[in-house]
Amino acid sequence: MWNQIKTDEYEAMLAETVKVPLSKEENRRAYMSRPLGNGPYPGVIIIPHMPGWDELNREMARRFSSHGYIAISPNIFEEFGHGLPSEVSGKAREAGGVTDDSVMATTQATLDYLVSLPYSNGKVGIIGMCSGGRHAFLAGCRVEGLSAVVDCWGGRVVTPEDQLTPANPVAPISLTAQLSAPLLGIFGNEDRSPTPEDVNIHEEELKKHGKEYEFHRYDDAGHAFWSYDREAYRPVQAMDSWGKVFDFFGKHLS
Repeated sequence: MWNQIKTDEYEAMLAETVKVPLSKEENRRAYMSRPLGNGPYPGVIIIPHMPGWDELNREMARRFSSHGYIAISPNIFEEFGHGLPSEVSGKAREAGGVTDDSVMATTQATLDYLVSLPYSNGKVGIIGMCSGGRHAFLAGCRVEGLSAVVDCWGGRVVTPEDQLTPANPVAPISLTAQLSAPLLGIFGNEDRSPTPEDVNIHEEELKKHGKEYEFHRYDDAGHAFWSYDREAYRPVQAMDSWGKVFDFFGKHLS
């Protein structure tokens, strides 16, 4: 929870760019932050959204670390080169998007890297916003070893068959039976992707398969309401839902 800190406690963190091994020949850059101490600490993987591997992902990582997590955000767009986040994600869009298989391979490698760290407690959660929310849910169904999943307004979890693409060939909702970790969903009732109806469909599928989940839906909030650099930002709803995320990860990753 916010401001549950002791003013006489020592606090410090380390934040840096690291390289996560995908194979013997290939690495993936990732931004990682962690509390300075012996731990052990739980881990959180932050999947970037379509604006790119940007400053918001780094700030989110440091926010998690200030609450006692090893946080790591892999550059899922690295195969498209380097430059400004918007430039690189733009190249990904032009190419039809980063493929689900690529993101899942990067996520699995990032999880394996996290749990190998001597200060890890072995438990890892994942969170993403927008397309990253879709990838987070997909990872909950396809990646081995996750202990908690947070989907923040993940668009196209519910995808009609005629809207599937070579990069995204499967609607994640069709894999709900494979979801292997508790799920938290954060949504705005004014969002158009996902719409409230999409969220209803998603919730019914989770109920059908007996999955552990909790959804929180916010009035007067649309897409990307955590993004304080946009008009979409809603500070009250954002801070309340951040609290829900910390409660959820605290329950499942401690």
